[in-house]
Amino acid sequence: MYKETIKTIELPDGRIISLETGKLAKQAHGSVVIRLEDTMLLATVVSSYEAKEGIDFLPLTVDYREKFASAGAFPGGFFKREARPSDLEVLTMRLVDRALRPLFPKDYHNELQVMIQLMSSDKRNMPDALACLAASAAIALSDIPFNGPVSEVRVCRVNGAWIINPTFEQLEDADLEMMVAGTADDIMMVEGEMKEVSEEEMVEAIKVAHDAIKVQIKTINDLADAAGRKTTREYAPEENDEVLQKEIYDYAYQQYYDIAKQASAKEVRSEKAAAVKASYIESLSEERLAENKGLISKYFSATYKEAVRNVVLNEGIRLDGRKTTDIRPIWSEIGYLPGTHGSAIFTRGETQSLTTLTLGNKMDQQTVDTALEKKSEPFMLHYNFPPFCTGEARPLRGVSRREVGHGNLAYRALKGVIPKAPENPYTIRLVSEVLESNGSSSMATVCAGTLALMDGGIKIIRPVSGIAMGMISGKDGKYAILSDILGDEDHLGDMDFKVTGTVDGITACQMDIKVDGLSYEVLTKALLQAKEGRAHILNEMMKTIDKPAEDYKPHTPRIVMFDVPKDSIGGIIGPGGKIIQEIQKETGATITIEEVDNVGMVQIFSPDLASIEKAQNWVRQIAFPPVVEVGQVYKGKVKTIMPYGAFVEILPGTDGLLHVSELDWKRIEKVEEILTEGELVEFKVLNKDPKTGKYKLSRKVLLPKPEKSE
Repeated sequence: MYKETIKTIELPDGRIISLETGKLAKQAHGSVVIRLEDTMLLATVVSSYEAKEGIDFLPLTVDYREKFASAGAFPGGFFKREARPSDLEVLTMRLVDRALRPLFPKDYHNELQVMIQLMSSDKRNMPDALACLAASAAIALSDIPFNGPVSEVRVCRVNGAWIINPTFEQLEDADLEMMVAGTADDIMMVEGEMKEVSEEEMVEAIKVAHDAIKVQIKTINDLADAAGRKTTREYAPEENDEVLQKEIYDYAYQQYYDIAKQASAKEVRSEKAAAVKASYIESLSEERLAENKGLISKYFSATYKEAVRNVVLNEGIRLDGRKTTDIRPIWSEIGYLPGTHGSAIFTRGETQSLTTLTLGNKMDQQTVDTALEKKSEPFMLHYNFPPFCTGEARPLRGVSRREVGHGNLAYRALKGVIPKAPENPYTIRLVSEVLESNGSSSMATVCAGTLALMDGGIKIIRPVSGIAMGMISGKDGKYAILSDILGDEDHLGDMDFKVTGTVDGITACQMDIKVDGLSYEVLTKALLQAKEGRAHILNEMMKTIDKPAEDYKPHTPRIVMFDVPKDSIGGIIGPGGKIIQEIQKETGATITIEEVDNVGMVQIFSPDLASIEKAQNWVRQIAFPPVVEVGQVYKGKVKTIMPYGAFVEILPGTDGLLHVSELDWKRIEKVEEILTEGELVEFKVLNKDPKTGKYKLSRKVLLPKPEKSE
């Protein structure tokens, strides 16, 4: 049991973060309340004291939830309670997980659950930037073995100035935004988006973030010391057999080394490696195999990993025969799917994405309804990773956290180059179907997404390409930076670093580091090598299409957008939406209008050019009514019939009175004898009353005047 303790951190702009323990959730193995102004998070951690049998990994679950009550809001939907986590919550879980997971002992396999809940929000400070700090502090207060603390901050640049943990408002003006996690000595994880910044600027941002992280880690340690730091619990480490381990190493290492030196496809390598293991197993008695089955697989895997890494470090040769800077063969194709608004195939080595483009109107925008945000999103990117893309058969269980994360990275890479309305009036949805995967399908998604956008005629600012980098380091200080990594190199390496950008700079990045002590020198070298790789990939893409198509596909729905005076919005909509509904019914177009920056923004959407022109002319006549000329002849719709005459539309938004006496030269008892509501009638404008501004119309003056006898 901890005593009540509070420690504080002062941010560079004077805001105070407080860490409190000993008051809430005291049955958890560690709990902390983090507060920044009126934003508060509760983080708890619990871990079982015994590992389940047969578990050879860390069963860590990180859960982050934003309670609607924290912002004084009701959840949407019928049940009015929080349901499955939003994409934003899932992305926050992934950020925290990626920072924490590498710091638990490799042989700690006890069930472990970290829960972070937003309990209060001032809608000013961003809670996700505090989640990892809260989780790490809770773990530091527990007896769970952990090689931390670790912490995480958001860093952004606004008008050239660096800001740590910016507010929502400050972030809107940023040209660089990253989440950075690290220990007191090392950077662990980076993810963010930028407006075409240089490699040097990105490294500077990481350094600024790391300085802030060091202050937070010191405060975590101070809190644990003041509250009464616990002794780390004893746990049963993995079972090991050093004799068996050496036996397998001596048997398999050189064979694996020779396999790794021979350039081969993924299937061939897998078959050869499996044959080495199968041959060894055949030499074992059934009893020994049964006793050591788990250890045998573990030691063969470790031996293979070491052999592959050493081939790269010693020979400069990779599994598929490439040098460290080589990019796998690339081919791409656009317009593959004739029924879509744009499509592209991008294939790099054994990784392939087929990405489709769909264009819609304002009503197709994604509604974001979370505890802290209610908005509409005009650009969506969805990423699907079916099991067949890696040659597997497994059940589909909905969208995975991995798919959400990879799709979000590609989304952040591309969103900055898509023009905003009115230059681009469409709602855009990209869907990446990963059809093959052996190394960075998220980067293939970025490339295929760029090609699909250009194929569909979207005038992107500049094309974007992406590359996945890796690193393998040795005990003697040797290291190799690998461009365009394979799936095996991702698994066996020490760094996974994805970078996207245009010819002018970086647009997004994601990095996970699995070793201690990565220097900024190595990081900069990796970024510059990635820049060369991105340029090569972009050059290959441009051989397929080097600029956006001049026009949209023939079957793409058309949209026009234009501004109208604010005071004309009511006239276009009409009482109870009567006018806008009539326009849509008569033309077949879909019309939306909203007030933006003190003007009315009109969007007209239609699959037919004639209907869009008719609707546009109708709306413009209401918003910018032409002057009714006295003495001119018009044809208009009968709007309302009264006992004394009919009100007729002269021009959209302007009516006049056609008196019963002006219907015909002969006496008319009832207006209905001549007119019906909704019909078109031809008339002449006789005059305009200078006092009331009302127009007097006549039908009879257009008819032949009868003789007096008649």
